[in-house]
Amino acid sequence: MIIEIGHFALILAFLAAIIQTLLPLLGTYRRDNVLMAVAVPAALTQFILLTLSFLALMYAFVISDFSVELVWKNSHSAKPVLYKISGVWGNHEGSMVLWVLILALFGTLVALFGRNLPPGLKANALAVQGSISVAFLFFILATSNPFTRLDPAPIDGRGLNPILQDPALAFHPPFLYAGYVGFSMAFSFAVAALIEGRLDAAWARWVRPWTLVAWMCLTIGISMGSWWAYYELGWGGWWFWDPVENASFMPWLAGTALLHSALVMEKRDALKIWTVLLAILTFSLSLLGTFLVRSGVLTSVHAFATDPERGVFILGIMMFFIGGSLALYAWRAPQLRQGGLFAPISREGSLVLNNLILTSAAACVLVGTLYPLVLESLTGEKISVGAPFFNMTFGPIMLPLLVAAPFGPLLAWKRGDIHAAVQRLYWAAGLSFVAIVASFALVERGPWLAPFGIGLGLWIVGGALSEIIFRTKLFRAPIDETWRRARGLPRSAYGTCFAHLGLGLSVLGIVATSAWQSEKVVAMKPGQAENIAGYRVIFGGVAPRSGPNYKELVGLFTVTKGGELVTRLNPSKRNFTVQKQVTTEAGIYNSVLGDLYVVLGDKLDAGGYSVRVYFNPLVRLIWIGTLVMFFGGFLSLTDRRLRVGAPKRAHAAAHPAPAE
Repeated sequence: MIIEIGHFALILAFLAAIIQTLLPLLGTYRRDNVLMAVAVPAALTQFILLTLSFLALMYAFVISDFSVELVWKNSHSAKPVLYKISGVWGNHEGSMVLWVLILALFGTLVALFGRNLPPGLKANALAVQGSISVAFLFFILATSNPFTRLDPAPIDGRGLNPILQDPALAFHPPFLYAGYVGFSMAFSFAVAALIEGRLDAAWARWVRPWTLVAWMCLTIGISMGSWWAYYELGWGGWWFWDPVENASFMPWLAGTALLHSALVMEKRDALKIWTVLLAILTFSLSLLGTFLVRSGVLTSVHAFATDPERGVFILGIMMFFIGGSLALYAWRAPQLRQGGLFAPISREGSLVLNNLILTSAAACVLVGTLYPLVLESLTGEKISVGAPFFNMTFGPIMLPLLVAAPFGPLLAWKRGDIHAAVQRLYWAAGLSFVAIVASFALVERGPWLAPFGIGLGLWIVGGALSEIIFRTKLFRAPIDETWRRARGLPRSAYGTCFAHLGLGLSVLGIVATSAWQSEKVVAMKPGQAENIAGYRVIFGGVAPRSGPNYKELVGLFTVTKGGELVTRLNPSKRNFTVQKQVTTEAGIYNSVLGDLYVVLGDKLDAGGYSVRVYFNPLVRLIWIGTLVMFFGGFLSLTDRRLRVGAPKRAHAAAHPAPAE
């Protein structure tokens, strides 16, 4: 009965989404406040119904109701409860329900907390958001029904894909979807503004919090996926330029550009047309990511579905929203005022440079991801575009941005003083120079450009701290004045500082582990030892062990340094009996300088086992940096200026005349 209620709620949510789309649009066309007001209860109703449907599906997984086909395919009675719950979104159908639920959640938040929005803009934005729900709910009901029954019901299920049975992968998809779907709110506001033909600084202030939330969620989602790939796949790396990894990275790059562009529009009433275009393109890249993961055009450990018919359906949805919004943009953009002017050397100028580089980097990743697919579809020839291409193109594109990042916050709006900014960055430059010299002195092998990468990371870190040091007059004023200034700084200033600081830390981790990773692949018998990065790794043999739904063979490794015991590592190979699939669990020892990473391979004919041993210097700075970036976004989000909504002057006219 609960399953049927969940299915019925999904159908009713589809009907509520249709109402949310059509009536508010009709109301804004007729200037009928009653019809426009329908958007709010319709959005709330859709969210409640989708929540009910999602909970019904989760109930089926938790109690192992194998009469539901989706549960039978993706769960098992012996599976731990955490993975029964994560199994709800560990498949195509369930993940799409979560997708539309998050979509409805963002619409509901705007409906509840957008009281100071002009009625027309609010109604149009919720209508556009509702139209996205209509498309994807129709897709779910027509091609991906999660509530299909089996008769008779099987005794037990097939179980969830073993590589997805991991804590990081349990939470990675919800954060990733919140990022993907969160950008839909910026898209909806952009289309709503184009429908009305009105765009001003207040619009940017309404858009920026939703964009920031989406960016934060996507940042932490990508980070969790990278961390999972690092310790679960046993490849010793943190990023592999997998096409599906790129699918989430592209909207992150575009969303970062959108955040900075919206800031210029809010502060200086400039870059209006460009900001709207970025809002459209960012969500378009999110839709592209959805298509790549679910269309079957890619083969990846991350891909959900391989059904071409579903891929064609999603392609149609993508073409409708991307094509329709770009056509509306082409029609309306020439009618919008351009906004304020500014000098090239200014904070606005630095943010324009930021936008140009980030969008170029996103275009580079897009070309590298789609080119093999386009080539194969046209010629039948299969090629692989991997790390060498991206390392040779993406890195040089991003380098100017990393060098210029510390200057932006130190430049004034409209017209900046580059010489004053340089003076404030002297100590950051000095820190960077010392790091470069020390790296050359301490590292006895190349690559010889790596020390400059370390210097660049510390340059970004020092630059991030420089703004706070300058604005609080640290070391230049009495401590009580510094403290007073520190308390008076807006939280967004600290948010910017932490976001840039996190970027610098990630750069340090990326450079160090990419340049100086040590690797050994050896055949080891019990009692044998290998030396790597000052550690001595001694193989003590293997031992069997059982888990709740798997059996594993555990490697017994002792790690010493200078004759002293450091740790014991137990990498393993797990055999999931239901799925008859083997996964690798790495043994990792973390120290201040990096990770010692041990992977147990296959048993060899000559006796012993294949063993891979890595030392990854400073690798955890990559994920620490992303957490710091997330915290910076959170601080900015708590800034009062992002919570109060539009300034009072925006209330002067609910429907000002369209811009000429």
